[in-house]
Amino acid sequence: MGMEKPVIDALGYTFMQHAVAISILASIACGIIGTLVTVNRMSALAGSIAHASFGGLGLAYLIGIHPLIGATGFAIGSALVIGAAQKRSDTAMAALWATGMAAGLVFIKISGTYSADLMSWLFGSLLAVSGSDILFVGILDILILLVIAGLYKEFLAVSYDQEYSRLQGVPTGFIRGLFLVLAALTAVMLMKVTGLIMVIAMLTVPAAIAEMFTSSLRMMMVLASILAALFSLSGLFLAWILDLPPGAVIILLTAMVYFTSIAIEKIRSNQN
Repeated sequence: MGMEKPVIDALGYTFMQHAVAISILASIACGIIGTLVTVNRMSALAGSIAHASFGGLGLAYLIGIHPLIGATGFAIGSALVIGAAQKRSDTAMAALWATGMAAGLVFIKISGTYSADLMSWLFGSLLAVSGSDILFVGILDILILLVIAGLYKEFLAVSYDQEYSRLQGVPTGFIRGLFLVLAALTAVMLMKVTGLIMVIAMLTVPAAIAEMFTSSLRMMMVLASILAALFSLSGLFLAWILDLPPGAVIILLTAMVYFTSIAIEKIRSNQN
């Protein structure tokens, strides 16, 4: 891989086709769930769930099951603990963040093994996704779209005024729990694209940029998904050209656009 290979040639490889497919599919989940994470001001949620799931990865290697099963189990469990904590959710997120990482390291040490696949979960493996990974993300997208379409008004109400929603009879506890589970599944899915360490950026930055340009929750979800796809695909092909890790390039590109957007917004506000 390198500058001598035209970008168009990349699409001739199966691994690049898979990378493009999962980038687009992941962007849908990222935009929708990331928007809910952003408007609910729970940016730390993505990081805590992702890092807590590291304990599941370590346990999976210890007992010999698929890492995705272990990570998903720990991620959902962590989300439910955060939901149960309610007013102390910030403390719960910090505790789960640290506990997950510590448990993962202990389990890996006890297992006496080291796998390159583990590093792919930490730093992303966009160029090594399989057909089953794409299927998993596709199913997750369908699940998220069905849930959001069916309960959009409830998610909208809970996101902007949870107390009033409760008084109006909205099952806020159920909606919040459902949101946390979907966030957990999305965080695990994004780990395959950008890696555990950079999940929080993809689950918050595209939505944060979208929030600067629209006040509609629905349009914010759409715009965030489009931005996530643009960042992912642009970063993927830029990484191909420069022979760099795709996950890291995607995050750097995303951050660059985010800070540029902040500068533009500041200029616009000063003019007004």
